[in-house]
Amino acid sequence: MACLIAAPSSGSGKTLLTLSLIAWARQQGRSIQPFKVGPDYLDPQLLTAASGRPCRNLDLSLCGEDWVRGSFLRHGSTADLAVVEGVMGLFDGIGPSSDGSSAAVAAALQLPVVLVVDASGQAQSLAALVRGFQQHDPSLRLAGVVLNRVSSPRHRELLDAVLDGIEVPLLGSLPRNLSLELPSRHLGLAPAHELERLEGRLEAWASLAQEHLDLGALLPLLQPPSSRVPPLESLHAEPPNGTSRSLLPVAVAQDAAFHFRYPEMQESLEALGMPVLPWSPLADEAIPEEATGLILPGGFPEQHAAALSECQQSLTALRHWFRQRPLYAECGGMLLLGQTLTDLEGRAHPMAGVLPFGARRGDLQVGYRQLTATADSLLLRKGERYVGHEFHRWSLKTVGKEESLWQVEGWRSQRREEGWNLNNVHASWVHLHWGGCSTISCRWRAALEAGATARAGAS
Repeated sequence: MACLIAAPSSGSGKTLLTLSLIAWARQQGRSIQPFKVGPDYLDPQLLTAASGRPCRNLDLSLCGEDWVRGSFLRHGSTADLAVVEGVMGLFDGIGPSSDGSSAAVAAALQLPVVLVVDASGQAQSLAALVRGFQQHDPSLRLAGVVLNRVSSPRHRELLDAVLDGIEVPLLGSLPRNLSLELPSRHLGLAPAHELERLEGRLEAWASLAQEHLDLGALLPLLQPPSSRVPPLESLHAEPPNGTSRSLLPVAVAQDAAFHFRYPEMQESLEALGMPVLPWSPLADEAIPEEATGLILPGGFPEQHAAALSECQQSLTALRHWFRQRPLYAECGGMLLLGQTLTDLEGRAHPMAGVLPFGARRGDLQVGYRQLTATADSLLLRKGERYVGHEFHRWSLKTVGKEESLWQVEGWRSQRREEGWNLNNVHASWVHLHWGGCSTISCRWRAALEAGATARAGAS
């Protein structure tokens, strides 16, 4: 069975180890399916680029245990190998709890855990740390430890003896190597498309695995699940009366400014007869004429605010589209709809100007959110409850009042009303996982059908 790669804390080397195992597997001619615990967008982009297969998020809080198990079996069973990268520290979940943590996913899927430890400056203290993780939840199986940032062969021998003293297998020892460090920015790792020399990095990661990991011990921990579940397409079968669905194309913003999306969004759209049309606002493109709906996912528009403000064809197209046809915008995608957007240097730039706010850098807002719809809207019905995730450093200064989408609350997050509920518009800071709430894609399809019918009647 596949293992879950975890750590005591963020920054310990989980992603480096995962990428090294993926690169080594690919070098050996084996396919490997990557998974990532939690609501992350950036790490999965790297794992996708390295593996050549869409990384799948395993998020208990957004999608529930049944969906997580089904996704793991569905996708993991189609590759030669599989690996799951955890999130934050092994037991870190919502607030002070372990809810939704890497440990919770390991328990739900019965996965052994490989613990990555930053060993710099440690000797016997390593035993206390590893024992603590063993004893905190004895129901989890600790398959072994991989050490990161080991300073010398002597340091490695010392740490090997320490682990041997507590009968914990040493599965690898990665040396400190600044050339393999992954670049970061204000929301985490830099996106995969910004990573230079990817092919060279893949070779280096594969060599790192070959030289410094116990691959004989790790290979059994990369075996894929054997059970299969029906493919996603079967969950959205054709209507029972046998009639085929008409195609309703959807434009989705996809470029260096807008790239935070789960693969299940596109798969859900296509399974329901809504083929995706890539649209690049940053390339100053017009929205494709055949599009019946428009989706603006999150990303880093603040990094590209100056360039976006010059894309008049894209911004004009948005103004014409707004309130006329269905539009779904999350987080960074929503920022494109405002009056102004402040860039990383604090300079404000004009955007589409269809929502009454200016956006500028503020405090970090991150965490799962409990959502209660305050009224019927494009995709929601009053009183319905959902779970989403919020992660951004920009804040809005609004002018005037509009009807909100939902009431939002979370751990140490003040209850508030949030989002814009306008004719044919859903805009919010909060990310949803369409795989975990199938009503969203079905209602989106219904909204596109209604709009197409109304336009046909008017013509």
